[in-house]
Amino acid sequence: MSSEKSIRLAAGDVELTVNPAIGCRIEGLRIAGTELLRQGERYGSFPMVPWCGRTRDGEFSNGGVHHRLPLNAPPHAIHGTGRDAAWRTARAGDSEADFYYDLADPWPYSGRVTQTFALSGDSLTIRMGVETYGTSFPAQAGWHPWFLRNLGSGGQDVRIGFTPKWQEERGADHLPTGKRITPLPGPWDDCFGMPDGVDVTLTWPDELELTVKSPAEWVVVYDEQPETVCVEPQSGPPNGLNTDPWFVTPIEPLEITTTWSWRRL
Repeated sequence: MSSEKSIRLAAGDVELTVNPAIGCRIEGLRIAGTELLRQGERYGSFPMVPWCGRTRDGEFSNGGVHHRLPLNAPPHAIHGTGRDAAWRTARAGDSEADFYYDLADPWPYSGRVTQTFALSGDSLTIRMGVETYGTSFPAQAGWHPWFLRNLGSGGQDVRIGFTPKWQEERGADHLPTGKRITPLPGPWDDCFGMPDGVDVTLTWPDELELTVKSPAEWVVVYDEQPETVCVEPQSGPPNGLNTDPWFVTPIEPLEITTTWSWRRL
């Protein structure tokens, strides 16, 4: 485990804490003293890389080469290895910071993942990149924030607002069947298509409105737990290593960005 300490960024009355030692996870996002993320080593907000969500049976292929990943959510492999890695701090300022780690076993290809954070008084922009040290490989990247359903000040629970073009039909194994359907009402543990870019608004009535945006075209919304709501922009759908991968090559990395912006109500 890395000995790196948590990095605190601040802008006005907004405070962001990132811990590179536990997967370069956002430990907390406080706005005017109010925490927005569930606390704990499994929570906050973590990067999903080099794949997002579940990979069927932990198996994928790169051309004619077949690979097996550890089944950390049997019978599947889930959420990548980046959340379990010890990242390094490349730069840390008052309101911006950059981090990286090198891909390693059990991921079968060598490369580097970078993540940058830029905080302002009304927004947070996060960028992630995946590059190879030689061999091209399929990959995905995204984020898994655990937003609090209730901010704990006596207000109402959060409301989710978004208009996806489609929903990936979910099979009994929790993976997309390959069929796109008209979006269904929640609760959800589902992937949605937003071809014009991810745009999801979380509203805590009379308290705060937060919008998650990304040029990425897929978002998983997970609101089946009583304490949290997850809005996960990602570069492809669950099992995307097999169905819709991005191929990282020596001249074309995988790059993804998300911006969270907020306003008080």
